Amino acid sequence: MAGEPLVLVVEDEPAQREVLAYNIRAEGYEVVTAEAGDEALVIVRETPPDVIILDWMLPNVSGIEVCRQLKMSGDTARIPVILSCPPVPRRRTRSVGSRRARTTT
Repeated sequence: MAGEPLVLVVEDEPAQREVLAYNIRAEGYEVVTAEAGDEALVIVRETPPDVIILDWMLPNVSGIEVCRQLKMSGDTARIPVILSCPPVPRRRTRSVGSRRARTTT
């Protein structure tokens, strides 16, 4: 699927990561996955995605910190980030540079 938009899915739970990747691929997108925040930062530097779906709570480097680092860098600041998180106040997600949050219960 060369030329398709690239989505980076960052999720430490294998089942959730695979379900997200499967459904995104089914919609015609190219998907790359990471299971930790530090791994995601390496992937973004090597192959910048068109959008990132980012779990809030990750091992090594949290999703919050990943989002902050991405939004502070001129090279990655414009990549849209969708935070996947438990219900949190909207102002909390905006404080780290995310425009939207997908909450899970």
